[in-house]
This record gives sequence, C-alpha cells and structure tokens, in this order.
Amino acid sequence: MTPPTDAAYDPPTDPLSVIHADHEIVVVDKPSGLLSVPGKGEHLSDCLMARVQEAFPTALLVHRLDRDTSGVMVFALSPHAQRHLGLQFEKRQTKKTYVARVWGRLEPARGTVDLPLIVDWPNRPRQMVDHENGRAAVTDWRVVRASDAESRVRLMPKTGRSHQLRVHMLALGHPILGDPFYAEGAARDFPRLMLHSETLQLRHPDGGKGMRFTAKAPF
Repeated sequence: MTPPTDAAYDPPTDPLSVIHADHEIVVVDKPSGLLSVPGKGEHLSDCLMARVQEAFPTALLVHRLDRDTSGVMVFALSPHAQRHLGLQFEKRQTKKTYVARVWGRLEPARGTVDLPLIVDWPNRPRQMVDHENGRAAVTDWRVVRASDAESRVRLMPKTGRSHQLRVHMLALGHPILGDPFYAEGAARDFPRLMLHSETLQLRHPDGGKGMRFTAKAPF
C-alpha cells in the first residue's frame, strides 16, 4: 500500500453529523477520508468546509483535521466568532483529546513526547523530528488498554503542529495503525487511520462560557 495521492481521493458520503449549532458556532463530527478544506483542482473540491457551508452558509474555518483523521471540528458562523476562536487556538487555550490505536504495547502507561517538528520537504506532506530547525511540539499520552499487538491511547496535544500525533507516536516506536505515511507493513494494513478527535473544549465566542464537545470514536 502506498501513501494516498490526489488521484485516489474518494471521500465518504456520510451525511453531515452536527454535534452542536447556535448563532455563533457549529460543531460537527468529521468522517475519516474527507478533506477539511478543498485541495487544488476540481476533483478535490468536496470537503467538510463545503458541506458545512451548504447547511450553514456563513460558516468560516477555524482549524483543520488531517484528511484521514475523524472527529470533532468547530466552525465559526460570524467573523467575530472566527477571530475569538482563532485566538483561543493560537494561544493554546483550547483543549483537545484524541483516541488512537497504535502498534504494539506502549509503555509506560503515561508520558509526554517533546520533539520539535518540521516539514520533510522532499517527501511532503510528511513531517519529521528536527532538533535544530523544528518548531516546538508537545504531546501527552495515556494508555487506555494494551496488548502485545496494539495499544489504545488517549493523546492530548499541547501544540498543534501538522501530523504531530502521527510523528510523535512513530518516534516512540508505536505508529498509529492504518497510517499511510508513517506506518509500515502490518501496522499500515488497516481500513483507515486509527486516529479520532474525541473531545474539544473551548470558550463560547458570545460570553466566554466554557463548552466541551465529544464525538465517540468509531473504532
């Protein structure tokens, strides 16, 4: 199996799954295999952003998930909400928890990965660890259950670098199952990337009330 190419883009046709909607925000459960935003070319125009805008015409982008990652995403419904939420992400005031299935038995039961990341230019969009030029990237992990074959973990990123969770798990020697870029052999032979954005905590743009949104992992 080779990493996905643009020509192989075959997005799922799941109906839009809305977790929450009000006058300022809409929160949805993104399916795996669907781009967050359109790619280059008409064949890459189908994306979560376009689908959300069909139902909520004023929707604006706040953050992204990788194409192969599923789970909670928030969109703004006004420029004010977009600015408010954007600053929360920029200042690391939001809290995100992911669920992943990774290769092998991850030990110890909890820990932190602190490895700076940079794009691997000849092989982009792959990222890699670079201690000299990389940008700071920190991920906490906690094992939910484990066997010799695989471990189910919760991942709590403290930063939001591209492919951060995927590269950090690889660096520990436990790539995420089904990862077309970073897993090899039997670890790659799964129907999807086993990574899901389970919870997102943020402050509502209208009044600042703390809110927590959850989407159960489909694996």
